[in-house]
Amino acid sequence: MPVIHDLFGQSSDWLSHTLDNAGLDLPEAQTHLPDGTGICRKALGVLDIIPPAGRDNPNNDAIIVSAGVHGNETAPIEVLNGLVSELLAGEWQAACPLLLILGNPPAMVAGERFTEVNLNRLFSGAHGRDEYDGLAEAARARFLEEVCRQFAAANPGALSHYDLHTAIRPSHRERFALYPFVASRQVPAEQCDFLLEAEVETLLLQHKSGTTFSSFSSSELNAESFTVELGKVRPFGQNDLTRFAGIRNALQRRFRGLPAPVRNPPFDPLTIFEVVHEILNTGEDFRFHIPDDVANFTEYQPGTVIWEDKDTCYRVGHAPEAIVFPNRDVPVGQRVGLMIRPKSG
Repeated sequence: MPVIHDLFGQSSDWLSHTLDNAGLDLPEAQTHLPDGTGICRKALGVLDIIPPAGRDNPNNDAIIVSAGVHGNETAPIEVLNGLVSELLAGEWQAACPLLLILGNPPAMVAGERFTEVNLNRLFSGAHGRDEYDGLAEAARARFLEEVCRQFAAANPGALSHYDLHTAIRPSHRERFALYPFVASRQVPAEQCDFLLEAEVETLLLQHKSGTTFSSFSSSELNAESFTVELGKVRPFGQNDLTRFAGIRNALQRRFRGLPAPVRNPPFDPLTIFEVVHEILNTGEDFRFHIPDDVANFTEYQPGTVIWEDKDTCYRVGHAPEAIVFPNRDVPVGQRVGLMIRPKSG
């Protein structure tokens, strides 16, 4: 197909092209689908999709979807690649502008979370810190920020960003989303409905601004942004993609500008958690009392000691608290985990 050749050369699809050329600085490539949709490969693993002038965008959407910010989180990469292949084959038309991103191609090839430094801690300008000078992942974060700014400027109005991940460890709640902190911002009802449509039934409200990709787009681009955890890390080709049908179908529906499905009661609303404590590695005296194999959303009873050092001992408060993202193997000053509990009211 000429369109695939224009964008991906001899590679069979977007994912193959990204893996085949990981680490290379490729020039832009542009083409058009027979229906007039413009597609620009802005850089390796980055596609800007522009519906033709005059096509109706009934949901007034502009959408950024990223996957592979951690290279070993392969299922969302495969889902996004499948949607691109469908679009290029003419199976459906894009109603809204789309920016689709495979975040960290060298880490994808290596089958690793990252190659030098965690890409998902380098946004909101963190890539400019002295300790990251000259690192490829810092340059990638800087580029991704800029391409997202350009997309937002070209598409003023409603902007959504879904950064898709899978978790290193098991979870008592397999699919959950994180909503970045922006002062006074509330989660729109239509975004909650979209998450439920995508079979994501748990939402964690973050308690402070951060340096993740979704935090950047939320705070700097005013996007409705979410980090979406969709299951367990597995190598390419070993994912049961039927388990990801919810996010795949919900995204395709949004891309096509179709109306949201009607949800007839009774139905379960999102379960919403909030952060009550952030655990940081405080240094050589830091002791973390959570087992290495504990699942996300494991609950601890009041009085349980979670961590301590020579100055502090953190115990669970008056009500049970659960832990997410426990990871003792982080540098001093970085997050070891979050203590959360269901949001009241």
